Amino acid sequence: MASIAMAASLRTFLRPHRCRLLLRQSRSLSASAAPAGAAAASTVIRRSVVEVLRERGLVEATTSESLGSASASPRELKAYCGFDPTAESLHLGNLLGLVVLSWFRRCGHNAVALVGGATGRVGDPSGKSAERPELDLAAVETNSNAIKSLIGQILDRAPEPSQHSQSGKNLNLEQNEQALVNSGEKMGSFQILDNYDWWKDISLLDFLKEVGRFARVGTMIAKESVKKRLMSEDGMSYTEFTYQLLQGYDFLYMFRNMGVNVQIGGSDQWGNITAGTELIRKILQVEGAHGLTFPLLLKSDGTKFGKTEDGAIWLSPKMLSPYKFYQYFFSVPDIDVIRFMKILTFMSLDEIQELEESMKKPGYVPNTIQRRLAEEVTRFVHGEEGLEEALKATEALRPGAQTQLDSQTIEGIADDVPSCFLPYGQVLKSPLVDLAVSTGLLASKSAVRRLIKQGGLYLNNIRIDSEDKLVEEGDVVDGKVLLLSAGKKNKMVRIRASHVPASVDRAQMTTLVGPEISARKR
Repeated sequence: MASIAMAASLRTFLRPHRCRLLLRQSRSLSASAAPAGAAAASTVIRRSVVEVLRERGLVEATTSESLGSASASPRELKAYCGFDPTAESLHLGNLLGLVVLSWFRRCGHNAVALVGGATGRVGDPSGKSAERPELDLAAVETNSNAIKSLIGQILDRAPEPSQHSQSGKNLNLEQNEQALVNSGEKMGSFQILDNYDWWKDISLLDFLKEVGRFARVGTMIAKESVKKRLMSEDGMSYTEFTYQLLQGYDFLYMFRNMGVNVQIGGSDQWGNITAGTELIRKILQVEGAHGLTFPLLLKSDGTKFGKTEDGAIWLSPKMLSPYKFYQYFFSVPDIDVIRFMKILTFMSLDEIQELEESMKKPGYVPNTIQRRLAEEVTRFVHGEEGLEEALKATEALRPGAQTQLDSQTIEGIADDVPSCFLPYGQVLKSPLVDLAVSTGLLASKSAVRRLIKQGGLYLNNIRIDSEDKLVEEGDVVDGKVLLLSAGKKNKMVRIRASHVPASVDRAQMTTLVGPEISARKR
C-alpha cells in the first residue's frame, strides 16, 4: 500500500503545470535545397550531433556513451540549457550554450532554452567563490523577460544546414548536415521556458517529501562545486547547497512532462547535471536521460575569454554595442583564433582548415582571420543589421579611411568611449595643435608637432601636414562632429559642436575619446 501511495503522490507532484513558452519553428528547407530522390540521402551516412560537437571541441564529458548512438537519428533528442537571469543580458560565456543548442537543431533535434525565473532567486554556486548577491523579485522578472527576448532573437538566427556560411562561398556541408538536407527534413525547433512556471506551485514540504528523500547528502557534498565552497573561508549556505536539487528537478520535470532528455552546460555544471540524471533514474525508475558538458570559454593562457577591464562582454546591444562586440573578436590573438572559429561559428571545418593554412603562407594579411571570426559571431548575435553597424563604425574610425564620415555613425559608438567637454568657441578657429592637447589626445604641443611631421595626426581621417591648421566650420561633420586621431596606435577624439543662433550663448560640445586601433600582439 505504501508503494501505491507513493506512486500516486509522485503523479500528483509531477503533474504538468501551466507554463508560458515561446515556440519557434525554423524555416523549412526549400525543395531546391535538397537533392531529389531518396537514393541521394542514402549515400550519405549521418553522424551523431555528439560526434559533430566533439570534432569542433565542444564536448568535455557525457553521462553515457549511449548518447552518441541516440543522437544519430533526427528528432530523437530534445536538449535543454539553463540560463539564470542574474542580469538583463547574457554574456559571452553563455554564448557557447546557445551555439551547442543550435548544433542540436542543425542536426535535426529540438532545443529548449530554460530561463531560471525561480532558480535565479537562489543563485548557482558553481564556479563561484562567494554567494551571489540576492536579487529582488522585480529585478528577476525584468532580467528574465529581457533574456527571453535576447535568446529568441539569437536562436532564430542559427543558420540552417544548407547555409553554412554567409560569405557567399559554395562550401561542402558537414556529413551529418548533408544527410539532413538530402532527406528533406526540417531543422529542429526551439522553445523558451521559465522554471518559475512550475516552481511557483510547489511547496517546500512537497519538495522535501517527493524529491529530498531521494537525495543522498554524501553524494551532494561530493560534488566538486560543493567541495570547493565548503573549503572556502565563507563556506556555503543551505540555500546554495540545495541548488543542485532545484536544477535536478527542472530536468526531471521537463523529462516527465515535455520529453526533454538531454541537459547541456559548461563543465562547471557537471554536478548539477548529474544530480538531474540521478533523480530521474531514482524517482521515475527509467533510463534515457543524458547530460553533456562543453569546455568553458578560455583563452590559451587559461584565463576566461569574455572578461575585460571594463567588465563582461554582453550579448545585448543595449549593454554593449555591436561595434565594441565586433572589436573584441577582432582583437583575438592568432594562437586562439582558429579554436574560437571552430567552437563559436557554424563555418565548415574544411573552410576553417583552409584559413588556418593561409596564415602560414607568405603574403598573409594580419587580422584577416580575426576579421572573419568577428563577422561570423557578430552576425549570429546581432544579426545582419548589427554587423553592418559594426563594420561601418570600424571603417569610419580607421585613420586614413576613404569612407565618408557622418555624425550618425560616430554617435553610434558614443556610449563605448569616455567623454570630456569643451566650449564651442574653443574649437572653431582653434589651432589643431592646441586642440589635440586640450582634448587630452596628446600630452604636449611638441608631441603634436612631432606627430604631424611623422604623418600620424588625422582630422576626420584625413592626414594633417601643416602645424598651422585651424579648425574650420567645414571640418565639423554634419555640423556636429569633429574626429581627431593620433596615429593607428593611439586614441581618437570625437567632438560634438552645436550650431546655435548668434543671440544665444554657444552650447557646450562633447569630446569623446575613442577605442585604440592597434597592432595586435602575437
